[in-house]
Amino acid sequence: MFGTSGIRGPVGETVTADLALSVGRALGIDADRVVVGRDPRESGRFLLDALTAGLRESGTDVIDLGVAATPTVARAVRGEDGDAGVVITASHNPPADNGIKLWQPTTQAFDTARQNTVADRIESEAFDLVAWDDLGTRRRRDGADAHVEAILDAVSVTSPPDVVVDLGNGAGGVSVEALTQVGCDVETLNAQPDGAFPGRPSEPTAENCESLTALARETGRLGIAHDGDADRLRAVTEDGEFLSGDTLLAILARDAADPGETVAAPVNTSLAVDDYLAADDIDVVRTRVGDVSVAERASEPGVAFGGEPSGAWIWPAQALCPDGPLAAAKLVELAAERPLADRVDDIEAYPIHRDSVSVTEKAAVMERIHERVQAEYDDVTTLDGVRVDLGDAWFLLRASGTQPLIRITAEARDPERANTVFEEAREIVTRTQG
Repeated sequence: MFGTSGIRGPVGETVTADLALSVGRALGIDADRVVVGRDPRESGRFLLDALTAGLRESGTDVIDLGVAATPTVARAVRGEDGDAGVVITASHNPPADNGIKLWQPTTQAFDTARQNTVADRIESEAFDLVAWDDLGTRRRRDGADAHVEAILDAVSVTSPPDVVVDLGNGAGGVSVEALTQVGCDVETLNAQPDGAFPGRPSEPTAENCESLTALARETGRLGIAHDGDADRLRAVTEDGEFLSGDTLLAILARDAADPGETVAAPVNTSLAVDDYLAADDIDVVRTRVGDVSVAERASEPGVAFGGEPSGAWIWPAQALCPDGPLAAAKLVELAAERPLADRVDDIEAYPIHRDSVSVTEKAAVMERIHERVQAEYDDVTTLDGVRVDLGDAWFLLRASGTQPLIRITAEARDPERANTVFEEAREIVTRTQG
């Protein structure tokens, strides 16, 4: 039921009102107050209503933030003295999808044990519905102001740069408000919330953010892009370079961590991040892919930052949820001290290739890949998928947590070697799925 980022899939198939109702009932068993919100997708309206109904008929009070960024909801759980939080969102997925993501009062997403508890209750229908005169209440609140205040407390910006923010028709308006209050001159793209994402696809990739890149180049502004629920952030330098997620991870991690501290990053992160941070005695510890796994590791002592090349950034001293608007303010703080384009020049760029192969039964394919790779290679780790260390290069094969895909990642410090290793990894998937 739960993938790497909660429950997610096509509306009317994987994600239904019946499922949302059941999640509300399961969560309401041991929660007195729950904070909820949704991204702008139209399907979120009835899914949130169904979830809220399940909570209320379990006797649970609901604080409804309406359309709100995922980090706004996650932070509000603590601020509203809630026992849990729920966001109806499919994040960067296409408009036909939606999902349900659950949050703890610590601002951390539900871990595997908590997710399993909810799933078990749904499967066994172990609900505890109350009488008509003991139903929970539903009250509307606005969590944006508290989120903006927390962001402003976390940064100190002198000489704020001009910024262009591409909201992707999502729920990330908090970024615009926070950066405006910081003192930035902010221009926006795709600022009207619309769950059909008419301006661009929700995922903030280089291909999807060509308009942002062009505008940043023409105006000399720092470019910022969010996905539908603003838990992700990608960036464009003042001279119009769309930054790779690994480069952005290196920049943010170096600012967040002191020598001797540790940064949490998933198994598909570039070696360039390790090399850049090692120069300042900062270690990188690998996690499973997914912000839930990164957050779990980031909650440990000595871990100053957690990040994913996909665009999820976590400052554990502030919150354990990926926070796109906070990341926007942190980037502005850095750019005010030294242009982002100059910082990029300090980071070695190694050739890294990422692609996906569609499969019909990814679990069975991955099982065969495990067997084959472990039989043919010596240095194999199985933290998440199979990762092969070739000394001068590495490759990773893993199943997507939300789609019927096998992800392929390969890297080497030499371009020709990177190409060879990538094709080697792709051939393993192609031959195995057949």
